[in-house]
Amino acid sequence: MPSPKLGEEEFKRRYIEQFRDPGYDSLRTQIGEIAAVAWDAYREKRKSPQTVKAGPSFADADYDLSVDWLAAYDAIAAARSEYERADGICRVLVINGSSRSEHTCPGEMSKSWRLAEIAGEVLGQPDTRVETLDLSRLASEYGRNIHPCKACFSTAAPLCHFPCSCYPNHSLGQTQDWMNDIYPMWIRAHGIFLITPVNWYMATSPLKLMMDRMVCMDGGNPDPTRTQGKDAKLAKAIELEGWDYPRPLEGRQFAIVVHGDTEGAKNVRRSLADWMATLSLAPAGPRAELDRYIGYFEPYATSHEALDKDEAVQEEVRNAARTLLEAVRAKRAGKQVIAGIQLKEPRDK
Repeated sequence: MPSPKLGEEEFKRRYIEQFRDPGYDSLRTQIGEIAAVAWDAYREKRKSPQTVKAGPSFADADYDLSVDWLAAYDAIAAARSEYERADGICRVLVINGSSRSEHTCPGEMSKSWRLAEIAGEVLGQPDTRVETLDLSRLASEYGRNIHPCKACFSTAAPLCHFPCSCYPNHSLGQTQDWMNDIYPMWIRAHGIFLITPVNWYMATSPLKLMMDRMVCMDGGNPDPTRTQGKDAKLAKAIELEGWDYPRPLEGRQFAIVVHGDTEGAKNVRRSLADWMATLSLAPAGPRAELDRYIGYFEPYATSHEALDKDEAVQEEVRNAARTLLEAVRAKRAGKQVIAGIQLKEPRDK
């Protein structure tokens, strides 16, 4: 494939472009000096400039691991400890999949956010801790990014590390990636409540970015030293020897609410449910999977009024939350069995 490598002039032009604001005019000399350092990091491919020895917890204790990756690894371990605590607290992650909010161009909150608040009112019980993941912040918050998946898994499963080691890539300026905060949110949750609109018959772009980056939670490799970083040949050899496809989200339960205005709600709900099941999560129950149209073929300008009037869909969202909470409580109390969960799949991929 054609090389994406930039020459020095073009690299520096792109780098300096982010400082176009006249407020930087008095610092042009310093910005040029910083651009020279950035060019050197790019040319020398200093993806992870800060590393430490992996230590005895990994296959190759002497391998130099990124401090960014190790911090994410430790955060996931802490989240797993929270998940496994037998303190009776049910942890539920509520996800708003819409990119719309009043904090940016659309000028008003999304219906998904309103439905998430309705669900949160039900889920916010004394024995429950609710955490909210608002993906609209990708569009409205400075320095909030989810970089695209590079599909390492499609080369070989062990090449896809969990947590993802593709980012940050400091030499390419691919930094401030949100996924290292998002992975622990999923890990510590006993239940996942996902609410999203339909965008062009599909999941929203923020939601899809997150989904793609969660491929490492569907059989990814928790030890990058086994592949010496991103050694594709080594990763292929490991997979062909036999890979166990670890699934760190196994057994958690989910609810899904998908809403649209004309088309696609059912298909998006089905595809999201299939995706969750692939990650080895379990549906909380029939009332926990909902697809509805709000203001069907009516003007967008009155869509919030349509939601106000649709008290039935509001109650259906509450029922989805009640179903999830009931399922999580029952599973944690040992009163609910997810049939077949212990069976070994004859083939993983």
